[in-house]
Amino acid sequence: MQNKQGSPYTRNQVQKRPTYSIEAVDNALQLLQLLRDGGALRLKDAAGELGVAPSTAHRLLAMLVYRGFAVQDENRRYVPGPAMGVGPAGLGWTRLLRDVAQPHMELLSSRLDETVNLMVRVGTKVRFLATVEGSNVLRIGDRQGTVMPADKTSGGKVMLAELEPAMIEQLFRSQNAEIGGDTIPDAEYPAFLRELDSIRANGFAANFEGTEEGVSALGMALHNRHGQVVGALSVATPATRFRKVFDAGLVTALHETCRQLEIDIAANPADAD
Repeated sequence: MQNKQGSPYTRNQVQKRPTYSIEAVDNALQLLQLLRDGGALRLKDAAGELGVAPSTAHRLLAMLVYRGFAVQDENRRYVPGPAMGVGPAGLGWTRLLRDVAQPHMELLSSRLDETVNLMVRVGTKVRFLATVEGSNVLRIGDRQGTVMPADKTSGGKVMLAELEPAMIEQLFRSQNAEIGGDTIPDAEYPAFLRELDSIRANGFAANFEGTEEGVSALGMALHNRHGQVVGALSVATPATRFRKVFDAGLVTALHETCRQLEIDIAANPADAD
């Protein structure tokens, strides 16, 4: 029987738990749902949600990591892996981060008359949480909701630059990276690491048409009160205008905005820990 929307199920049909369900499989599927809906999961929380010992939860999560459905971030939280596609940005604080960042982004965009983006990293990808466009006729459009490779975007690269080498290796040189198509080839990997070293020293990253033809950007990381990276701001311009904007004080303007925004992030008791 089909309902009016063409679904093979009626609107009031309820899925029943199979009598032949296998507990380990059911637990693994619950973990996948938790990762999908929450965006990040700690071992103790996984064990609590399933009602199992931490050792059992660890074995299940290890299998999800092995199959590419999860990866561990630098804080030892489990986040969606490449086999799940790009997981939600939606840790509980991302909406708050966007709200806190909005006035700072508007001020910076007005000051530069260029497009300003807020993004967070989810594994090897970045998700754009918000965009404030400049008023120039020729400008970079709204990127909110867009997902791009972290190693190609200015904001993604500046966040990656603050990770430990072992985490970079796991993200881009592991079996998970191969499964998700995120592997950086042998010939390119040393140059990528040198670029991260340079970004770390300079405090900002640039993207010269690395993601889109005709688009350049400069990005800086945002930190919480513990000094941990929680996101990044980037200023995106048409490539033909980037040098002019850069020479007019882009680095200083973006740096001032990030530092002021970090003060507001630190002052908020709900910032990301």
